Amino acid sequence: MTHRPDPNPSSGTRRLAPLASLALATLLLLGTWGSASAGLDPYDHFFETTFGDFQEELEITREEDKKALLIFFEMDECPFCHRMKETVLNRREVQEFYREHFRILSVDVNGDVEVVHFDGQPMRQADFAFRENRVRATPVFQFYNHDGEPIVRFTGATSGVEEFMWLGEFVAEGHYKETNFNRYKRDRQAQARQ
Repeated sequence: MTHRPDPNPSSGTRRLAPLASLALATLLLLGTWGSASAGLDPYDHFFETTFGDFQEELEITREEDKKALLIFFEMDECPFCHRMKETVLNRREVQEFYREHFRILSVDVNGDVEVVHFDGQPMRQADFAFRENRVRATPVFQFYNHDGEPIVRFTGATSGVEEFMWLGEFVAEGHYKETNFNRYKRDRQAQARQ
């Protein structure tokens, strides 16, 4: 039996090409969907890098004309902290809005790392959280004005991206000076239904 070469050697390749294209398109689509749902790492795209000198952080907040300094008080074992990082703080629209309006730091409520308080006193992160800010449950989103005075505090996880964005608007647009966040949120919900 002799082997005769295929007179049209590319015919097999032509039959496989549509299948390969379909497989490649499917993989690309799944890869894009997977990365979109996974979001961007909050430690790279939401929180700022800090050396723990909160006096300096306030100075940067003023220089960059940010509305406030936001500190996210968290701990490793907190499921609500993890949920916020995995479903809200990793979203591009959240990261872009918050980075535009706020300087954002993370503080471990059990941390032994030394930080410098707004008044210049060095202390452990745990003491800054517990003694100075009375953080008893996590997460806590604490906004500070340019003088290091607390202006708005939100304890717990938000219901989702929309509520967290409303919290940012509430502070960035100065609504906290006129009303509380629950009333502001009810107004925003009513607007959204219209």
